[in-house]
Amino acid sequence: MERLLGFDPQLLFGSFVTGINIFILFFALSYMLFNPVREALEKRKQKIAGALKNAADDKEAAHAMKEEYEAKLHEVKKEAEEILEDARKRAKQREAEIIAEAREEADRIVTRGNREVELERKKALDDMKEQIISIASVMAGKVVAASIDTTVQDALIDETLKEMGESTWQS
Repeated sequence: MERLLGFDPQLLFGSFVTGINIFILFFALSYMLFNPVREALEKRKQKIAGALKNAADDKEAAHAMKEEYEAKLHEVKKEAEEILEDARKRAKQREAEIIAEAREEADRIVTRGNREVELERKKALDDMKEQIISIASVMAGKVVAASIDTTVQDALIDETLKEMGESTWQS
């Protein structure tokens, strides 16, 4: 009877040599193929890790830059608010100055008006005195010319006073 698998020494020796050849071939191929592939994969892994690190660094730098710009923006807004507040204060101060100047000018105008009224009143009084003097002169001339008695003289004074009017004596 024949065996299905006949393990004779030649088959065993051939199998052994084939196994050693496969083993040698495996090491030769791993040295020639697997190591370069592993190195390429390692380089790619390092490249990806570097790219991820660069991306993380860039993200961190962008975040820092964003915070810096936000701080600067906040500072600029604060400075603008200070400038506006200062402008408001100066405007209110200028408004107060203008109102004070206007009041002073109004007081000067009122004072000048009062002085002019007083001068006009004095001028009117002086004119009235001059009229009284001229009337008195005319009256004295009439009295001397007429050489009249006291009753006639009193009548002349009353007549003169009526001519001057009552308003002259009321001021």
